[in-house]
This record gives sequence, structure tokens and C-alpha cells, in this order.
Amino acid sequence: MPDEAALAELVAERQIRRVIYDYARGIDRYDLELVRACYWPDARDFHGAFDGTRDEFIDWVAPLLQRQTMTMHNLANIIIDLDGDRAGAETYGIAYHSGDPAGDMRWNYAAGFRYVDRFERRDGQWRIADRTTAIEWVTPWDADRERVSRLGRRAARRDREDPVYSVLPGSALPGAPRAPVRASAP
Repeated sequence: MPDEAALAELVAERQIRRVIYDYARGIDRYDLELVRACYWPDARDFHGAFDGTRDEFIDWVAPLLQRQTMTMHNLANIIIDLDGDRAGAETYGIAYHSGDPAGDMRWNYAAGFRYVDRFERRDGQWRIADRTTAIEWVTPWDADRERVSRLGRRAARRDREDPVYSVLPGSALPGAPRAPVRASAP
């Protein structure tokens, strides 16, 4: 039987992972309020050439994302080190970007990256206090837009009409009640 400290650590790690996943969903669905909710109001973000506050980051990234027809952030290794109400997290990922015009590498590329985050827990909630995005590599990439356009209503969208918002209502709102995680019977 796990002790209470070990269980609390697992819960904290799960909550931090959820913030990291919510950030990726927010970027990919162009849900900037979801992205904003992943950071503390006084957070800093160092993202490529950008260096500023949470709100300055949202203002900077919004027009860039509007140029994209899609983004997809695939997150891989997530290493979290807890220290009381603070935590460090390193997240490896690959992000795919597609935009107009097709073939223009400024808007059509894949990038390998790491998020290097400092999280803080305040009033029982974990959020990003400081983020550095370390870009490892970038390569040209183009989506098969013709095939995607034939998917109709099943195609991904970059707004609240995306299927995830109807299938998982409330799931994209940090701090919203979530179904409890239950251990499966052996």
C-alpha cells in the first residue's frame, strides 16, 4: 500500500502533466484562454526569440497561430522533480505546423523541442511560473491538405467546434471538476 506522501507526489505529478497537456491542446485548438490558464499571471515565457510575460506571450503567439491552418504538438518524455510547492519539469516534444502558402517553410515545418518549466503550486493549483522552450531541430514539413479537407465534420478544427469540446465538455478548462481517477481492480 503506498504511503500518503508517495500518493501526494503521484497526484502532484499528474496535475502538472495535465497542465502541460492542456497547454498543447490550447495551442493546437487555438484556445488562447486555455493557454493563458496554464500559467500564473506573473509567469515568464522564453519561447524562441520571444521573452516576456504570460499575457505578452499570448499577444505574441496569437497572430502566429492565426497564420497556421493546423498545429499538432506531440509530447513525449516528461520528467518532473517536485520540491514542496515548486517543481521542475522537462518535456520533450515534436510539433507539426502547417500554414499558407503551402511549401513555405516559415509556416510549414516540424520542430523538435523541450519545454523546461518551473511550476508553482498556489492555493492547491499547479501552473507554469517560468517556461523556456529549447528548440532542438527544425525541418520542412507539409500536410496533405486535400485529404484532410475530405474529412468534413470529423476534421480537426482550431476553435470550440473541434470534436473534443463536444465529447469531453469542460475537459479543456483548467480547474474545472474532472472525473476522479480510479484504480482498476486487479
